[in-house]
Amino acid sequence: MRTLVGVNDQQAVKRWAAATAVAINKNSYFGKRMVGEGREARTPIQQINDLQEGAGDEVTLDLLMPSNAEPIVKDQTLDGKETPLKYYVDRMRIDQMRTGVDMGSRMTKKRTLRNIRQDAKRVATDWWKRAMDELYFIYLSGSRGTGGGMVWSADNEMFTVNALTAPDTMHQMYGGAATSKASLAVTDVMNLRLIDRVKAKAETMGGDGTDELSMLPLDIEGEDHYVCLMHTFQADALRKDTGAAQWIDIQKAAAASEGRNNPLFKGGLGMYNNVILHSHRNVIRFSDYGAGANIAAARALFLGSQAAFVAYGDNESGTRMKWTEVQKDHENSVAIGVAAIVGVKKATYKSKDGSVTRDFGVVALDTALVDPT
Repeated sequence: MRTLVGVNDQQAVKRWAAATAVAINKNSYFGKRMVGEGREARTPIQQINDLQEGAGDEVTLDLLMPSNAEPIVKDQTLDGKETPLKYYVDRMRIDQMRTGVDMGSRMTKKRTLRNIRQDAKRVATDWWKRAMDELYFIYLSGSRGTGGGMVWSADNEMFTVNALTAPDTMHQMYGGAATSKASLAVTDVMNLRLIDRVKAKAETMGGDGTDELSMLPLDIEGEDHYVCLMHTFQADALRKDTGAAQWIDIQKAAAASEGRNNPLFKGGLGMYNNVILHSHRNVIRFSDYGAGANIAAARALFLGSQAAFVAYGDNESGTRMKWTEVQKDHENSVAIGVAAIVGVKKATYKSKDGSVTRDFGVVALDTALVDPT
């Protein structure tokens, strides 16, 4: 005889929920490279765990202002001259996000429930890693863009949980000689000069008494780094700009770095000016740039620390993911659902006068997008 673990068996449900969560984290592009747990993580995306152990659907995020106090010297008294801690407060909400797999009657007749669970886990893992990666791209970019092939539509209800925030002028730059969306020409593609420009901007931003926040670099093995995450076609343009010899030097720089074993270096294109270069097909794209609103463009992301947040809520099973099984058609088939309570948000703060919402750890780099074929 053969013992089968039945539909909605509690042990099985919890085990498959936990296994799915681990698989998603290991396979997600962002999850395995750029997400760090806790408020002190010096990674592009911070995972906030405050809501995983209890009720609540909102987490408060504090961005600490630098002190600009004048030094107290000689025998001057310090009493009464201490500088209070100043914070910018950001808030993020979480809500339910789900997907489901209906295995159909033919499958249930020919396979055991355990195999159906394995198939459902594979399908759900692939879907969740794709959905979460796209969500990070959308929130970091402040736009869904106009490119196709994404599971998220521009009017999905998820974007009412935490609203998308377009880049402010301090945190947006353009390729070539362009200074705006309308002025972008087809020749204003990704190049090394743009990376030099944005690196210089990031290193001098804030901390000057203006109440604008400095962009914090990533701390990798004691070295300061940033990440430039560009579209595959932008990476192709960058290679053309460098030439073969310089591109080899860019690859060697990453291989020789003290932090080369850090996940952020894994799968990277190389390193230039202490900026780790990455490419991905899901970088947000547009089709309406230029004076005639007909130039294809992409929004590369220049990332420092704490560019965005992700938070998960508590599930009844005690795991991040919730796994459910439902018999259908008089027990002729089984449908499996996988859900999480989750929220993603770009880190933002209000300008000193309160009139502008500014990004904190990301600069948008908009360039023309040329298909290399």
